[in-house]
Amino acid sequence: MAISAAAASASASASSLVLANRSSFAGSAATTAPARLNGVPNLRSRTAVSCVRASTSESNNESEAVTRRQVMGGAAAVAATIATFGSPALAINAPKGYTAVLDNADGYKFFYPFGWQEVAVKGQDVAFKDVIEPLESVSVSIIKTDKSSLAELGSADEVAKALVEKVLASPSQKTQLVEAKERSSEGNTYYTFEFLAKASNFTRHGLGTVAIKDGKFFTLTTGSNERRWNKMSDKLKMIVNSFELLV
Repeated sequence: MAISAAAASASASASSLVLANRSSFAGSAATTAPARLNGVPNLRSRTAVSCVRASTSESNNESEAVTRRQVMGGAAAVAATIATFGSPALAINAPKGYTAVLDNADGYKFFYPFGWQEVAVKGQDVAFKDVIEPLESVSVSIIKTDKSSLAELGSADEVAKALVEKVLASPSQKTQLVEAKERSSEGNTYYTFEFLAKASNFTRHGLGTVAIKDGKFFTLTTGSNERRWNKMSDKLKMIVNSFELLV
């Protein structure tokens, strides 16, 4: 069936929005993010909500004193972070087995599986992945747009198809859009979609969601190797459905 002029225009618009922030799947140049300040990740205005456990050595007085200083130093760093960004525990609660990301500066939040590590990926605002299964990851990209709504780009199918074919997979991969749908939450509209990206030696089963607000186009992408989809699908759906723009 021939693609309509409107669909072609929507595809071109969606592609131009995010080509600069192409997500890397296999062979990503991602590296573990090194920036830390007094043991607290330097995430700008972004807060990762987690639990910290401190233990005290009882072997001798000297080790106890050292441990106390370490705990006090860590507590001071956490206190400074909370003073700067606000209390993460009060701001957002993550379900069991997940960590919450709250970015007040860019205005979004989502959950990711506990234990995934933050990595640096060029063009991404934030990214986390499993260190053992590198295809299991989540990333968020943000770029400016003159569009005020997703509808200006096209339908959920049109926008998702453009992203999957031209942005979220390499030219050598064969792609398939499995499903695309629209959802709304607290006045914001999201296009959420499922796709496959097939390479010669693996297939990535991915999920994504996009939204527009205040002149910014947001794209969250997550996924896993197809061989682990049955095990990971519920967790990945939790990630993509947890993504929300702040009101």
